[in-house]
Amino acid sequence: MNVTTHKGTALVTGASSGIGAVYADRLARRGYGLILVARNRERLDQLASRLTDATRRSIEVVAADLCSKADVRRVEEVLRTDSSITMLVNNAGVGGAGPLLVSDPDKMEAMIDLNVTALTRLTYAIASKFVERGTGTIVNIASMVAVAPEVLNGVYGGTKAFVLAFTQSLHHELLDKGVRAQAVLPGATRTDFWDVAGHPVENLPESIVMSADDLVDAALAGLDQGELATVPSLPDVADWNAFESARAALRPNLSSSKPAARYGVRTAA
Repeated sequence: MNVTTHKGTALVTGASSGIGAVYADRLARRGYGLILVARNRERLDQLASRLTDATRRSIEVVAADLCSKADVRRVEEVLRTDSSITMLVNNAGVGGAGPLLVSDPDKMEAMIDLNVTALTRLTYAIASKFVERGTGTIVNIASMVAVAPEVLNGVYGGTKAFVLAFTQSLHHELLDKGVRAQAVLPGATRTDFWDVAGHPVENLPESIVMSADDLVDAALAGLDQGELATVPSLPDVADWNAFESARAALRPNLSSSKPAARYGVRTAA
């Protein structure tokens, strides 16, 4: 497929397989050039070759381990200096399915480094550039555990809750500056995530597992529809809107000079 419309360049992290590779495919077919970032250079080269043949788009690969501070800095520099970049897809991440109390603290720290710290630094690297240009899109891959942290590992849920909150804040700060932000909250998706997390996807009911292709297609449809948060499996967006309305209703009472009367605290006059 030879796409004639050029929409700039999309930098996609975790692009060598799974959700990231599907994003790369779909974005190239939508008219984006690509910068593909992942650890596995061989897989990146194979994907780049296939997509170049299919779309005739300009595709660059950057072999980088986003658990490495030095590699994160290299990708930050690409984001700051390549003026063709119009979209960042923060897809790279790692998960966990085991109970928090039996998890390896070093692995939990590495999870935070990748899911939170790297994502934050890459976003900061491009956000100011998008603001200068008055346009740009940031897509952050969160998870349904952002709102249901009890389902899987608690640190994993915490990192994805951060991604959702961070994206909501980006939306609040940047929308009037021409910059779009979207959080995608996948449920169980058929990728190698589950093998890495120590819980093979074959152990899950097929009725709750979505293909990576369907997930990305739904996420991009949500982006086209202007959604801030996209939950690809949610049948009725009114349910999410009700959740957000309930959260907003709490805001006026989240900070006060006195404790709520229900606590029975005697306060100083």
